[in-house]
Amino acid sequence: MIDKTLLDKYNLPLPRYTSYPPATFFNEEFTASDYIKAVEESNYEQPRAISLYLHIPFCTQLCFYCGCNTHISRNNTLYEDYIDALIREITLVAEHIDLSRRVTQIHWGGGTPNALNMDQVDRIMDAIYKHFQTDQNTEIAMECNPAYLTEEYIDRLLKKGFNRISLGIQDFDKKILLAVNREPSAMPISQIINLFRAGDASVNLDFIYGLPYQTPESFTKSIEQAIEARPDRIVTFSYAHVPWVKSHQKTLEKNGIPGPDEKMKMFESGRKAMLQAGYISIGMDHFALPEDQLSVALKNRTLHRNFQGYCTRETTGQVYAFGMSAISQLHNAYAQNTKNIPRYIEAIKNGSLPIEKGYRTDETDVAVREVINEVMCNNRLNWQEVASRINKTADELKSITGFNPEQLKPLADDELVTFDKIEINVTEKGRFLIRNIAALFDPKLKTAKKQFSKTI
Repeated sequence: MIDKTLLDKYNLPLPRYTSYPPATFFNEEFTASDYIKAVEESNYEQPRAISLYLHIPFCTQLCFYCGCNTHISRNNTLYEDYIDALIREITLVAEHIDLSRRVTQIHWGGGTPNALNMDQVDRIMDAIYKHFQTDQNTEIAMECNPAYLTEEYIDRLLKKGFNRISLGIQDFDKKILLAVNREPSAMPISQIINLFRAGDASVNLDFIYGLPYQTPESFTKSIEQAIEARPDRIVTFSYAHVPWVKSHQKTLEKNGIPGPDEKMKMFESGRKAMLQAGYISIGMDHFALPEDQLSVALKNRTLHRNFQGYCTRETTGQVYAFGMSAISQLHNAYAQNTKNIPRYIEAIKNGSLPIEKGYRTDETDVAVREVINEVMCNNRLNWQEVASRINKTADELKSITGFNPEQLKPLADDELVTFDKIEINVTEKGRFLIRNIAALFDPKLKTAKKQFSKTI
């Protein structure tokens, strides 16, 4: 248990480090032509593998906690126009990719991807299969709202090759779901899991803590219900209250939002239940069965992370993203599409890529990214191991990150890390505050004037 004094000390606004640099550093000087150049250069960079991300922004109703780029609509004509543009974008970008490279990961995010009917899903997947090479080991994942799943829909997802499904539960308490405007599952979760497992697909259950009416006791009850269903992974996201970005989140304030000490109690209590049930703690917020790929990767210290979440180095690829607001993560650049659906569709119709902003990485960014990824994913940092991956020396890496061992001493005193000249290790207590630890290796944070959510 982390005491309140420590919570207050470390509950600071810091990046989530889903990417490095964070998306707040993207700029509008980065254009479509810059992206095309970066895509062509990416064919000669590592990793050679390809990850594809498809952003489906549509939701049939707005969840008040949502921080994603979504569009509330049931207009099927708009859906069809969007799908036409998405397929055309895939074709345009594929012309610049070495298609002998293997696709190791396909991820559908949103929004609510299963707001589309299966004929529409089939059309998009057929376009991917037409251009790219996949195999039996390719992870094909979709984020789903269980309120819209049927047995027929599940069967068709399996037949189309989907083998990992993330179910956005958020909470099992219907009072809490009502307060955040989230519909409950259409079928018992255990039934959904069994249907997917019958087709050899893995299932994640996703939860959010820090919502109105949640207490440590109620959240733990939801986690215990999840454990009974025995999914492959359970994910517990800390609610990020950013009403200056997402104004609809202000609606939650009328029912009260739990403070950082309550949120930490929720997380600790849920975490304890999962660990006692045999789940392995992965990174900040994931828990996986011991035989799951993420647990094996953590044991082997080969865990990785991108905008889509934690993955293994075997499934990691440079990410080519499609759809409104989608972010590509290449070795040498980040590129984000416009967040406006009409502008997205119009650009594609005109044969242009709808890039809104991006960022060109340099050697320093790549080096810092490797360090922060290692800390965030594998809870350790061996300077020489990371340096050898990017053809640097340990001393060069320390210089690039602006590392000062004196900054680690307060964290060591608070039992968050142990360290020597060769290696830094994050303690069990330190995992709760991993963003604070990662921030020590971020030279841009010292000069950045950006707004971030708090760490707890």
